[in-house]
Amino acid sequence: MNIQISLEPWADPQVDLPKYKTANAAGADLRANFPFDQRAKGVSLVPLQQALVPTGLKVALPPGYEMQIRPRSGLALRYGLTLLNSPGTIDSDYRGPIGLIVINLGDQPVTISHGDRIAQAVIAPVVQAVFELSKDLDQTERGDKGFGSTGVQ
Repeated sequence: MNIQISLEPWADPQVDLPKYKTANAAGADLRANFPFDQRAKGVSLVPLQQALVPTGLKVALPPGYEMQIRPRSGLALRYGLTLLNSPGTIDSDYRGPIGLIVINLGDQPVTISHGDRIAQAVIAPVVQAVFELSKDLDQTERGDKGFGSTGVQ
């Protein structure tokens, strides 16, 4: 599947477009792409600080697909970096800039540098449902038992 990508006018064209690191990877890496005046310093996050990190990208997805934006597990493990609205969704009719809401949940400051791989994009099919109001729902073994009801073992 071909996905059309365009760059913001200020974006650095030397920063790699999304790409898969291995042949069977589900997610394509997204990179920080800062405006010129921010490229040298990037963005530093102290613990519990969040920031919108630009990718410099816009995307045109085909109808019936979404782009899911997910954290990178290595950054989460090593530095406590994750995405606040994870997974984020880019709808097929959205044509604006892709920004990543990054938060530092670690215990040390972290700097995101220009060109760093900081998230991954997964292209997935979308099914839209028709929601209907019903007086009664069918019964299941679990029923209305909520959080933790299935145990841990």
